[in-house]
Amino acid sequence: MMVDASRIPVIVGVGDLRWNPADGHREPLDLIHDATVAALNDSGHAELGTQIDSVIAIKTVSWSYDDLPGLLASRLGATPTVTSTSPIGGHWPAALLDRIGAAIARGESSAALLVGGESHASSTALRKSGVAPDSIGWTAAPGGPPGFDPTDLGSAEMQRAGFIVPTRVYPLFENCFSAAEGHDARESLDWSARMYAAFSELASKNPASWTSEIRSADEIGTVGPGNRMVSEPYPLMLNAMPFVNQAAAVVVCSLSTAREFGIDENKLVYLWGGAGASDPLDILSRNSFDSSAAMHDAVHRTLDGAGVGADALDIVDAYSCFPIVPKLLIRELGLPDTAIPSVTGGHSFFGGPLNSYTLHSVAEVTRRIRDGANLALVHGNGGFLTYQHCVLLSSAAHAGGYVGDPDARALTAEVPELITDYTGTAEIVTASVEYGRTGEPEIGFVIAATPDGGRVAGHTGPENAAELTQLRGDNPPSIGRTVHISDENGRLTLTF
Repeated sequence: MMVDASRIPVIVGVGDLRWNPADGHREPLDLIHDATVAALNDSGHAELGTQIDSVIAIKTVSWSYDDLPGLLASRLGATPTVTSTSPIGGHWPAALLDRIGAAIARGESSAALLVGGESHASSTALRKSGVAPDSIGWTAAPGGPPGFDPTDLGSAEMQRAGFIVPTRVYPLFENCFSAAEGHDARESLDWSARMYAAFSELASKNPASWTSEIRSADEIGTVGPGNRMVSEPYPLMLNAMPFVNQAAAVVVCSLSTAREFGIDENKLVYLWGGAGASDPLDILSRNSFDSSAAMHDAVHRTLDGAGVGADALDIVDAYSCFPIVPKLLIRELGLPDTAIPSVTGGHSFFGGPLNSYTLHSVAEVTRRIRDGANLALVHGNGGFLTYQHCVLLSSAAHAGGYVGDPDARALTAEVPELITDYTGTAEIVTASVEYGRTGEPEIGFVIAATPDGGRVAGHTGPENAAELTQLRGDNPPSIGRTVHISDENGRLTLTF
């Protein structure tokens, strides 16, 4: 049975950009407006802007707005019936694109706008120079950075252990994954460096990229001036670059609306839909650190819902705040280690505009499909490898129209009991080391299993951190090693 064209979602216009702060400090709303104008012009019918019925914004972190979608709609001359702003999370561009597709498939929308952007480079520079952004004309409604929620740092148990920022948490997954793969720390770093070198080459060709310099695998994998070790096994170039000024916009319509406006059929990219899932926000409530159950669920439900296999994909774009994320997606899709799952160039080189990065991926994938690709999977990740969402985009309509499942599943699992203030032997499940600005190991982070099946988690001082390092000296592998642990309110003393 033919699907009604009014229920088939298509991307008709995309726009994204970077803004150099040397040319003036512009607020996120201005950049988002420019990206939106570019997306409408890309459709070939800018007048579509006044007919937008839904304006959805990805949460902006570099500056606060009471109603960013409303402000944007006013500038466009649109009167949308639906406006909303997402919570924080890098999965939201994929998840919200999926929801927009579902709304069109239900007949609840005919033309929607999805936007996101940051002026984090400018807001940071202004604050460092003592200039209040609203004093130079940035919107003061309310203005300033968003309010801080302590739960963004993780659960009380995670905070006790010191697992409070991504640079501490993602390496724990990387190191556990590498051990499960049979890789040592150097092999893990080399794989990451090769992948990110290819990312940097992609970024160098993208006009919206924050950087254009191509980096070699040797440069990325070698610790030194300008590439200090942050947390093993990730030197600086393997960490996301959030201090950027970038914005993106995507216009999605029903196929019938696109045809009513006379949009060129060659510009249409079909949104098949996707799926999402989440693991517990508290990483200590997960049963594994070498994989992501949520990613497995989201990837395979996305493919199964469309009735396709990974071998049908021409393009894969992975969220890439840290290398473990694209590595896990490579494994889920059965791709070789040589795969380069990016179209933009990744967070480190294209730029990591916080929650809205994947919207840039959608823009670039749209261009690639217009240029001849057939089917693409775009992946978003949020939290501490917590939230996963994938969407499929294609050059042709799916026989079933929209075939996504936009409501994410919340996954749970049986996990070991977390034991606090433990003293005794335990086997290290995963570990990492955070380095200071001087280049010396400062803090070790450890998750370990007790002989009776309990779990211990915490942080160490510099002496134990030095004993846990894997990329300097000749320490034996940490993971799988039995040690004596003394836990005092999350501060661990290890005896090897």
